[in-house]
Amino acid sequence: MPSKLIENTMRVNRLPHIWCPGCGHGILMRDVAQAIDNIGLDPDKVVIVSGIGCSSRAAGYMNYNTLHTTHGRAIAFATGVKLANPELTVIVITGDGDATAIGGNHLIHACRRNIDLTVVVFNNNIYGMTGGQYSPTTPHMEKGTTAPYGNIDYNFDIPKLAESAGATYTARGTAYHAQQMTKLIENGIRHHGFSLIEGLSVCPTYYGRKNKKGSTIDMYNWQKDNCIDVKKAANMSAEELEGKIIIGEMSVADKPEYTDMYMKIIEKCGGNK
Repeated sequence: MPSKLIENTMRVNRLPHIWCPGCGHGILMRDVAQAIDNIGLDPDKVVIVSGIGCSSRAAGYMNYNTLHTTHGRAIAFATGVKLANPELTVIVITGDGDATAIGGNHLIHACRRNIDLTVVVFNNNIYGMTGGQYSPTTPHMEKGTTAPYGNIDYNFDIPKLAESAGATYTARGTAYHAQQMTKLIENGIRHHGFSLIEGLSVCPTYYGRKNKKGSTIDMYNWQKDNCIDVKKAANMSAEELEGKIIIGEMSVADKPEYTDMYMKIIEKCGGNK
């Protein structure tokens, strides 16, 4: 991360971070910071909200208004912040377990409301902070400490889940494709409505080790070789896409935003007097 970006966006006295060597979360946090900096947002009007988990440590490092909340409740807290002051740019940093397991109900209802939040899901396919249990995004038959013989659940496709629940911007990037990921976050922030950007991370400590994925470099090279941009994927056959992951912008829709509608009700009731 460039030193100027660190000075502009990070609480330098909290660094270095505590993520494991090779973890993709530091890259994804940088992508969020870079996106905010690229847009030129007023730091005093940016709020970063996180829940609990490896990803949620990011709120403590970023030099904005930050809330480090309870497990699974980041989107609920963020909804309250946005309703209280719709002029704020509210960004949620959450993990695959935090967002789609204990926080799954909050996720789908924020999507259907189309409230103007940008949710960035750091997906490392496992519960990394609490010991390597399998999560809702651990691939079928991959291992975790709570699935030593393989996880028989089928994993969520988070952008599809969000789109089907009503999110009006969905995308997926990776820690390897950092420039694309930054741009997707920028687009999500600029979008007026509920935005979800999944960031595929790398967890060499638990997910990689449990599933014999090789070195950290091997895991990043896997992302490079197996993640296909959505535009390229459109011209590929089902056979060619077997075992691949599609990245890029998944969906964009135009629908009235929740706080806009809420403010109209307040005005109609004379609340602006």
